[in-house]
Amino acid sequence: MIFILAGGRSSRMGKEKPVLKIAGKEMLLWVYDEISSIDETVVALSKNTPKTKNLCLRERITFVETPGRGYVEDIKWLLTEFGAFVSVSADLPFVKACDVALIRNELEKKKVSITGVLPINVVPKDLRITTYRGYAIVGINGVSYGGEEFVELSNPLLALNVNTPMELELANRIAKLLQPKFTKDVVDIKVFPHYI
Repeated sequence: MIFILAGGRSSRMGKEKPVLKIAGKEMLLWVYDEISSIDETVVALSKNTPKTKNLCLRERITFVETPGRGYVEDIKWLLTEFGAFVSVSADLPFVKACDVALIRNELEKKKVSITGVLPINVVPKDLRITTYRGYAIVGINGVSYGGEEFVELSNPLLALNVNTPMELELANRIAKLLQPKFTKDVVDIKVFPHYI
């Protein structure tokens, strides 16, 4: 099971993050649309995220309401209620299904908690990241009762955890680069040249 963690207070952003738009699409949907084909995916929200709850209702996305007392408390609650699971932060708009699948596979194989990390050398220099034991910690984890192991990921965009207005702006710029706009000229000339 995969939980998208979307119940935080968003104190650095000042607004409810999962519903903020990146290139016209809510951040939560960037994550959900990418990873929901891997395994059963549920959004973990709380009393702190009423707009996210409304988004889930509108989009018919399964959700569970956590106590909303903080990250660690909510993770413990989910573990007690559901057993081992993969967690993905709702503020990782450029997560890829293969990133989450790797963490899920390692969790199933090793039966210990898994922390997704990036080597520091692949992290863009201007991003503020959380480091531990020489790695950048990203918001993808396998949550279990025993031990902890790091699993090295390679997607450098996982370093962009959207927590501030400046990071939201950066995510919008990246999204525009990743999603080229198909103008009438591009469609007419390159895809359907016989219509010219």
